[in-house]
Amino acid sequence: MEPDSSEPAGAGWEPVRWTGHEVRTEVLVLHGHRVSCRIGGTTGPVLLLVHGLLGSGASFGPALDELARTHRVVAPDLLGHGASEKPSGDYSLGALATLARDLLVVLGVESATVVGHSLGGGVAMQLAYQFPASVERLVLVDSGGLGRNVSPALRAVALPGAEWVLPAVFNPYAARAAARLLRPLQRVTPPALAQVVAGLATLADAEARTAFVLTARSVIDVGGQRVSATDRLYLTAALPLLLVWGGRDPVIPVAHGEALHAQLPGSRLVVFDGAGHFPQVEDPGRFAGVVGEFVRTTTAAAPAARDAAWAAALRAGSVQLPLGAADSTTS
Repeated sequence: MEPDSSEPAGAGWEPVRWTGHEVRTEVLVLHGHRVSCRIGGTTGPVLLLVHGLLGSGASFGPALDELARTHRVVAPDLLGHGASEKPSGDYSLGALATLARDLLVVLGVESATVVGHSLGGGVAMQLAYQFPASVERLVLVDSGGLGRNVSPALRAVALPGAEWVLPAVFNPYAARAAARLLRPLQRVTPPALAQVVAGLATLADAEARTAFVLTARSVIDVGGQRVSATDRLYLTAALPLLLVWGGRDPVIPVAHGEALHAQLPGSRLVVFDGAGHFPQVEDPGRFAGVVGEFVRTTTAAAPAARDAAWAAALRAGSVQLPLGAADSTTS
């Protein structure tokens, strides 16, 4: 399906035309801010791939190219990340989910299968909550938002004064020195470690550091993850859901995925036993195959039906207390 060129689009931008599976980078302006986005594919369902904290669309690595052979892929750099603009503003899950929805609208895409990694998993779940008609299926990869546990390094960002410590560690001088030291090791660096190094390198930029702290603190405090989707996941019971996790993830434990899989019996769980926090780059061929098989073997309801199912689940899961009952429960 090619987007209808008569649909309204953002200023200076036409709905994307899928001309080949090669992934290319486009720059859009959304609400006055530049957003960099990798786009590829020529046929098949649309996949919206949402990266994690300190990541970018490139965080899906070779799997992005593999998926573009049989799908149309959209992999943005979220605001505050990668080559996208890093304004001072709202970096909450709700704001990032709205950005993702607006990006789909500008590209002329009515709905997509949303693949979210780490922080991107939280954005994906928030997108399904705020705009259910926009999400055909959910793929959560080592996702945040499903429990308190998270690595101590990320919890440290929530400590008072962290924004003053980061410039001493991550600055242009340190970045150049690290680049000289690590350059000879690039060919033998494991893909997951390369992702971490690339993410940390972005913190040499002052605007990127500020955006990182704002984004991290929107979802993490010193005790761990402070935003959880578990109280609203019943709303996605009718939505095809795939969980992909690294069995050795040191950032977000695989137990979070196992608990969600047990809570939603219709979901699928695939554990990459030898992988850490980046299964999509540690085994890109298998990752692309698992996602592709999930899309092929599941059916997405029509957008109006998804909206109706969401509303019905919300009504069924809510209780209207008798007048005065709320006061008596707190006395």
